[in-house]
Amino acid sequence: MLEKFERYPLTFGPTPIEKLSRLSDHLGGAVELYAKREDCNSGLAFGGNKVRKLEYLVPDAIRQNCDTLVTIGGVQSNHTRQVAAVAAKVGMKCRLVQESWVPIADAVYDRVGNILMSRVMGAEVELVDEGFDIGIRESWEHALEDVKAKGGKPYAIPAGASDHPLGGLGYVGFAEEVRAQEAELGVRFDYVVVCSVTGSTQAGMVVGFAADGRARNVIGIDASALPDQTHAQTLRIAQDTAERVGLGREVTADDVVLKTDYAYPAYGVPSDETSAAIRLAARMEGMMTDPVYEGKSMQGLIDLVRKGFFPAGSRVLYAHLGGVPAINAYSYYYRNG
Repeated sequence: MLEKFERYPLTFGPTPIEKLSRLSDHLGGAVELYAKREDCNSGLAFGGNKVRKLEYLVPDAIRQNCDTLVTIGGVQSNHTRQVAAVAAKVGMKCRLVQESWVPIADAVYDRVGNILMSRVMGAEVELVDEGFDIGIRESWEHALEDVKAKGGKPYAIPAGASDHPLGGLGYVGFAEEVRAQEAELGVRFDYVVVCSVTGSTQAGMVVGFAADGRARNVIGIDASALPDQTHAQTLRIAQDTAERVGLGREVTADDVVLKTDYAYPAYGVPSDETSAAIRLAARMEGMMTDPVYEGKSMQGLIDLVRKGFFPAGSRVLYAHLGGVPAINAYSYYYRNG
């Protein structure tokens, strides 16, 4: 479905799929768990899911002769770190708006992890004291105008590279990649579990897996704590992407499955259950997850297995989207492991 779209290669190639045998056995053995390691997809500052998306945005930025990638996220945004890395790789400037999306008071929160790497990579970082929202932000629009006023030509990348005409393409490609790997491995995954906040990762998967009837087997785990907004945006992106790639069928609200029980107490704040899931994945598989995104989707995966959501014998693919550098900003939470 993506043949007509130009792609700028930024990843190593297909990301590995590994079987999580010890975690599967620990959870009773009725369900086979696997992980697709999007956290290992690129050498660009630890990679992650946004790099896969940016492969389709970079050609558009080059075509428009832009010189500055401008985006937005929270202080510990994985997305802004990946945009900074991509800008460095393709030889563009980078302007990052980092809002106060997470209600954590820590002396080093804005000095370590993702934001540290963005600064090292030369991005211009602007800290803005505004709360969390997945929509278009005024501070980001001001940054775009400021780049123009200073003689630059900005390329606008919204939060998560999501609310962008090309934002869903990368994860349509993910689904196509999974199908090829299923053929190689001789397995078929019954479900895919993915964290969802700004929506385009899940939206792309919904479109990609709709091609073989598995759209509703993509199980989104909301980490936004704004589930109605996340569901609406994911649906809109999926519908736009489906039309763009020529899916040939309508994407409906029922196609976007979003589990809303795990985002508490707030966006970016880990619950005790989130931390327990982080520790369990680390101690069973040596697989690190973060307190903002992957820890909450791992919490959801574990809980759904325990509750019997997945029928016995199911093969479940956990999409590990990256983001582990953010755990450095939560050192007090995990000071004793």
